[in-house]
Amino acid sequence: MENRNFAKDKIKMKKQIAILGSTGSIGTQALQVIEEHSDLYEVYVLTANDRVQELIAQARKFVPEIVIIANEAHYACLKEALSDLPIKIYAGADAISQVVSEASIDIVLTAMVGYAGLKPTINAIRARKAIALANKETLVVAGELINELARVCGTPILPVDSEHSAVFQCLTGEIGNPIEKVILTASGGPFRTYNMKQLSTVTKEQALKHPNWNMGAKITIDSASMMNKGFEVIEAKWLFGVRPDQIEVIVHPQSVIHSMVQFEDGAVKAQLGMPDMRLPIQYAFSYPDRLHASFPRLDFSQCTNLTFEQPDTTRFRNLALAYEALHRAGNMPCIVNAANEVVVSAFLHDKVSFLGMSDIIEKTMNRVAFLQKPDYDDYVMTDSEARRVALELVEQQYL
Repeated sequence: MENRNFAKDKIKMKKQIAILGSTGSIGTQALQVIEEHSDLYEVYVLTANDRVQELIAQARKFVPEIVIIANEAHYACLKEALSDLPIKIYAGADAISQVVSEASIDIVLTAMVGYAGLKPTINAIRARKAIALANKETLVVAGELINELARVCGTPILPVDSEHSAVFQCLTGEIGNPIEKVILTASGGPFRTYNMKQLSTVTKEQALKHPNWNMGAKITIDSASMMNKGFEVIEAKWLFGVRPDQIEVIVHPQSVIHSMVQFEDGAVKAQLGMPDMRLPIQYAFSYPDRLHASFPRLDFSQCTNLTFEQPDTTRFRNLALAYEALHRAGNMPCIVNAANEVVVSAFLHDKVSFLGMSDIIEKTMNRVAFLQKPDYDDYVMTDSEARRVALELVEQQYL
């Protein structure tokens, strides 16, 4: 009898995890972490946007309580494929936003791509769920709103991005010690050594081949254009309470040092490791504990040449545009994010050139109404207007 009760207690102790965006790169690696530590974690919710077959396969393997497909056109297919399993099936963006409030959920991993992650994250914070944040656009678009909401609700936000996880790890045990500078490392992407002429002819096939990381299409293009690093700069401000002038970007092609923190005494702490996203995912799930993992280890007999360069914001203007948006504040980062989502999609559909993406983002920044103190409704309106303007600019250029 005692053994049975103990077994029940162990099952109850498993953290219940909702994975928003389970078929993407972060989501699939999170499932690997959960599978490796099935005694500690259990999948409660899986969601995807369009990849219904991958979602079906995940659901059959992990048998979560709830599965949601954002694209309602796939609902019938999903429901039929899982009809023999005791899984609740839903569809639509509203269902994703609502499910994060389920009482049984302990951690919400926000791994959705882009602006779509904002509303579910807000609802999860209000429901006082621990947030494992992989959707950087949430803080890019509405950092001030998110920070205030998390403060009021007492909701922890644990960074999953490798760079922000690195900074977070460097700050562990440093309570009360002022930060002088946060140093975010960047691989430089596949075009780090390209000149302007070469960049003008870059294809999507080239841009999708990242030298170090295995990521989804959108974030891979953002990495190649360095907009991803620009977004990480904005995110760092809100995560770590630093000023824009306290955030430095350094190009580190080997991606061994994931980021660093410099303190007021001049000491610099760095977090090193293999370029494997499962490590920051697992740390967000287990914090403040560190768990054994089967991930590859850093081999210093093979890692003998770590180099650093200054980023070139003339060739990679997106980084400069992101810093400008951060300095201007208000709804400007929201404008940049919306325009970037439009131009990345256009680039992937051969409607805009690699360098043309920055041109359209900058023009959109100049055309959409600037608001110094936006609320949630203002962010929604800004996102819609910026997308409309950016789409018009894409069509003008494409025609």
